[in-house]
Amino acid sequence: MIRALTVMLALTWSAPVLAAEADAATVAAAKPKKGKGKKARAKAKKRKKKRKKRRRKKGPITVPVDIGIGPAVHMLTGPLQDDQMLHYGLKLSIEAVIGRELILQNLHRVPKKYRGMAKKQREVRFRPGVLAVIPDTLYISPRNERTSMYGANWRLLGVGTGFGENVRFSLGARLNLTYAYIDSEDPKLGTTHLLRPGLSADAEIEIPLAESFLVSLGWSSCFYPPQTVGGPIFEWGEVDESVWHVGQAFVKLHVRFPYTTTL
Repeated sequence: MIRALTVMLALTWSAPVLAAEADAATVAAAKPKKGKGKKARAKAKKRKKKRKKRRRKKGPITVPVDIGIGPAVHMLTGPLQDDQMLHYGLKLSIEAVIGRELILQNLHRVPKKYRGMAKKQREVRFRPGVLAVIPDTLYISPRNERTSMYGANWRLLGVGTGFGENVRFSLGARLNLTYAYIDSEDPKLGTTHLLRPGLSADAEIEIPLAESFLVSLGWSSCFYPPQTVGGPIFEWGEVDESVWHVGQAFVKLHVRFPYTTTL
């Protein structure tokens, strides 16, 4: 009897110890070895770096650049229009023209979240911000009747869309900055230093003559905070006594040439 009790006590004592040892052995088997874990993490990190490097790798890309120039005619709504109807100048433009084929060839350069949008585009026209220092209009209008006008307009920001494949029709809206020296022989009008920001609505039709030569015709209406004719720059004028709108009709000849850069 005593011997049976001794055997039972021995079994009861050894069972938890054996279970604990078994659990420890299981955990040890499941846990990866330190050396192997570090190597696997290092390899994964290396692969990730390679993928990033491939994505960020820069390379040459050739883009057609379009330069346009041509005569422009301007009409100033208000008392200056009564003094002289038309004022003359030059219309200028420079932008990169990225066609559908070029977009698809370089789709990997486009961020993933914009790729779906890029695939749908037939053509993208891009004008780097640094080119905002170049005027898009020069006012060069000696006195024809009684008024002369000299100055420039800068296109600061703009958005637009185009329709058509061969003959292209485009619509746009732009933020402008205009300065013009306007001098009239009429003492009631005197001299005006027009300096105003403006919002313009633009329409243009572009017709190809050859692969690298095009012609375009267009109209732009630019609206300004009213500035009194002959008055100070920082004064808000009455509409019937001010310059508040300049209409522009223009014709441009365009030349396109390839430009290679690294992106």
